[in-house]
Amino acid sequence: MTDDETQSDIPTARMLSWSKNSAVYRLGRQMMTEKQLFDAIRKKATQKFDDISAAQAQAVAEFAVKFARDLGALNDVAYAEISTRAGVRGGKSHRIIAQRLSLKGIDRETAASALQATDDLFAAIVFARKRAFGPYRRVEADDKRRAKEMAAFARNGFGFELGRNVLQMSADEADAILESRRDSIF
Repeated sequence: MTDDETQSDIPTARMLSWSKNSAVYRLGRQMMTEKQLFDAIRKKATQKFDDISAAQAQAVAEFAVKFARDLGALNDVAYAEISTRAGVRGGKSHRIIAQRLSLKGIDRETAASALQATDDLFAAIVFARKRAFGPYRRVEADDKRRAKEMAAFARNGFGFELGRNVLQMSADEADAILESRRDSIF
């Protein structure tokens, strides 16, 4: 192996400077996980620099992640906690939130820690309210409508018992649960 081949695995100063700027720009626009930032920087680096090797692209992406983490702008634990709270407030089930965190590159332990505070009953009621199901239904339900509502609960990761319980609540009961648990979610 010659010195030229070894040198091609080391990113240039221009590449490293670009990766810092790119990381700051991306994180200034939206919160990201380490995996998301790594993938975005690596992909963009291969597009931006014509003569970049795979090893250089990897090193540039790792450098950007380390830089952002050292700045305090990249924190997977905070990302998981914020995403989990937002998911529950948006009517997402524990299962759906866990799946989304996994897709974003959050490890199982971090996701499990963030998901401890989830309240599927609260999320299911929010989901029912958003979709005008169960206690928030505007028309009387027939068997076909009830089956469609239960199927929607199942597709969104809520269990059969939980879906059935929410669909059988009155609007006053549902609102009381939302009001009593709102502080623990926010």
